[in-house]
Amino acid sequence: MEPLDALRQIAFLLERAGEPTYRVRAFRGAAKVIEDLPREELEERALAETLTELPGVGKVTALAITEALAGQTPTYLRRLEATSGTDLSEAADSLRRALKGDLHSHTTWSDGGSPIEEMAEAARAIGHSYLTITDHSPRLTVARGLSAERLTEQIEVIEGLRERFAPFQIRTGIEVDILADGSLDQDPALLARLDCVVASVHSSLKMDAGEMTRRMVTAVANPHVDVLGHCTGRIVKAGGKRGGLRAESSFDAEIVFEACRRFDVAVEINSRPDRLDPPKRLLRLAYEMGCVFAIDSDAHAPGQLDWLMYGCERAALCGVEPERVVNTGIWPRS
Repeated sequence: MEPLDALRQIAFLLERAGEPTYRVRAFRGAAKVIEDLPREELEERALAETLTELPGVGKVTALAITEALAGQTPTYLRRLEATSGTDLSEAADSLRRALKGDLHSHTTWSDGGSPIEEMAEAARAIGHSYLTITDHSPRLTVARGLSAERLTEQIEVIEGLRERFAPFQIRTGIEVDILADGSLDQDPALLARLDCVVASVHSSLKMDAGEMTRRMVTAVANPHVDVLGHCTGRIVKAGGKRGGLRAESSFDAEIVFEACRRFDVAVEINSRPDRLDPPKRLLRLAYEMGCVFAIDSDAHAPGQLDWLMYGCERAALCGVEPERVVNTGIWPRS
């Protein structure tokens, strides 16, 4: 496929799908810029990574051009073609049926509303094979985060419940705070004992974008981290415990998602209707960069475990296949 044809086809499919005008304009604008350029110049620029020096060519369009020059169908185009004409409701239903468990849930041990047993019973009732308990870490005092001593006690309680619930599995975990320097808010030896570690930013959400990027990448590179939780921290629906709306934090998403891809950390698709994090534009970017995902409920009560459909709908809309979602398969990953 020629780069010009690829850009025009992407723009066409975006228009047909009713995507925002600015996104269509980006691809049509880039197509116009490269229309009269010799292929040799495009190849030289792709090799030197200087395509973005052309006016109207950004990182996403440059990647599409580079992939086309290499004889590949651009990732962005493949995603659009995969979802073109697809019944998104059926795709979301299929994805929901493929989920075997949930990697992010809270109990009365921190700021949840029900004990471990009730959460596990509810997860089993909706057809899950397992539930991971991920209560908060110590620094989140407003949520009664677990000290090392309390987390140790919780691990022992969960181990004591496993025989009763078998073959359904209650798995140990934590939603650990990413501190300002990127370190994790819990004893590393304890983190190593857990089945799953979800790392999330809960404080200083308005910090400088460069500092936030370093903070998140440092956490993602930590060998104990399995999932990057609700990456922008946004709140899109006011009310409840979280109060008012909250804007997205600022960071270099390409750098953060490349770290997730490189260190095999799943990007969470948070299903809470007041979060719906990451926003679709970042979800698409993470997909195009080759990341894997965890579709999680972030449930704080039994009925909220069934919020996973919200995440499945957004994943289907962005072309995420079941095989790119870690909780459709065996966990932990080998």
